[in-house]
Amino acid sequence: MVRGGDRIRMPASTAGITQYWDDVKTKVEMKPEHVIVLAVIIIIIELLLQAYGSRIFG
Repeated sequence: MVRGGDRIRMPASTAGITQYWDDVKTKVEMKPEHVIVLAVIIIIIELLLQAYGSRIFG
């Protein structure tokens, strides 16, 4: 803290912190709805394989 007259200067709250999420763009971007649908599809496939996998793959 540096005191200059009646004013008090406080250090910046983000001093030295870089926010990378503003700069980085990925090549693959998915909506949250698509991620949920994909997870449900994988769960259904897993359940089908548990039930019928031994018949299909011997």
